[in-house]
Amino acid sequence: MKKIDSQKVLQSKTLKTYKNKKLNTANFGDFTHNDYQVFLHLVSKIGGVDEFGKYLQPEELQREHILTASEFKEVFNTDLSNCYRFLNKACKKLMKSSITLEKIELNEIWEINICSTAKYNNKEGRITIKFTDDIMPYLSQVRKRFVLYNLKEIANFGSLYTTRLYELIQEFQETGWMLKSIDQLRKVFALGNNKLKLYGNFKAKILNHACREINDNYDMNLRFEELKEGRKVVAVKFSFKPTIITQVTNQKTGKTTNIYKKPKTQTNLRKKAKQNILSSYPNVLEGQLSFIESKSEVKPMKGILSSLLSKFTSSKK
Repeated sequence: MKKIDSQKVLQSKTLKTYKNKKLNTANFGDFTHNDYQVFLHLVSKIGGVDEFGKYLQPEELQREHILTASEFKEVFNTDLSNCYRFLNKACKKLMKSSITLEKIELNEIWEINICSTAKYNNKEGRITIKFTDDIMPYLSQVRKRFVLYNLKEIANFGSLYTTRLYELIQEFQETGWMLKSIDQLRKVFALGNNKLKLYGNFKAKILNHACREINDNYDMNLRFEELKEGRKVVAVKFSFKPTIITQVTNQKTGKTTNIYKKPKTQTNLRKKAKQNILSSYPNVLEGQLSFIESKSEVKPMKGILSSLLSKFTSSKK
C-alpha cells in the first residue's frame, strides 16, 4: 500500500461519513442501530484530502482506525457505560459480518467482509479495527460516486431504519424526491423474507416512524406517496425539501467549492421561535416562557355560558 505523508493529508474539521453509492444501498444484515453507528463513526475517520484538495484513492487511505468510548459518547450523546458495551459488541459484529452488495451491471451479488482484524481494549474502552482491501474502494471519496454527510446529522435518530432512510435521501438531496421499489427498501432495511411481510406493518413500523423521526429533527417536510400495481403497493415516492447547493469560486486560486445549505434542524427553529417570543415579551423572564408558549387562546366566558345554557334548555324541552 502506498504511504502518504501524514502532514500532507488534510482532515475535515467535522466528522463526515463518505460512502460509495453502492455501499449506501447495501444490505448490512443483522446490524443493530448501535453496530451501525459504530461502523459510521469509524468510516468518518477515513476521510481526507491531500494538500491540493484532491481526494485520496483507496490505496492511499489509512485502513486501521481507533474509536474510543468517549469519542462515541461525544457524537451520539450516550451514557459512557453504554458506550463501552456498544463498542465491545460492535467489535465482534464488524469482524464476523459481511455486507451484501448488488452488482447490477455484472448480474452478481457480492459478499464483502468489513474488517480483517478487530480488537477491543477492555481497560481503555476502545476498539481498533482494520478495514479489508475489498471494502476500501467503497469508502473512498470519488467525486459524484459517493454520499457525504456530517456524522452529527444522524446522532439524534433512535432507529436504524431512520438512519438508513436519511442516508438514502442524501443521494437525492438536490432533487427533492426519491423513488424506491418496496423490494429495494426491504433490502436496504435488511428485512429478509420473514420480517414485516405485510405492507401495512412495513408502512407503520418503518416508513411512518422513520419519516416522523426525520421531520422531528429537521424542517424537511418529508412525506411519501404509494405507487400501486392493481391493489398492491410496489413502490414509494418520497418528497422532501432539497438541499440548496451554491458554487463559490476562489478568485486567487480559481478553485470552485460547493456550499451546501441543508434543511434547518428543528432545534434551531425552536431556538428561533423562543427568541421571537422573548422579543415579543421583553419584560418576561426566560423561565416563564414555558407558560407563554403553552398558553392557548382563552374562550370568552359569555360564549361558554351561552353554550351551557343552550344545552340545558334543549334537554329540558
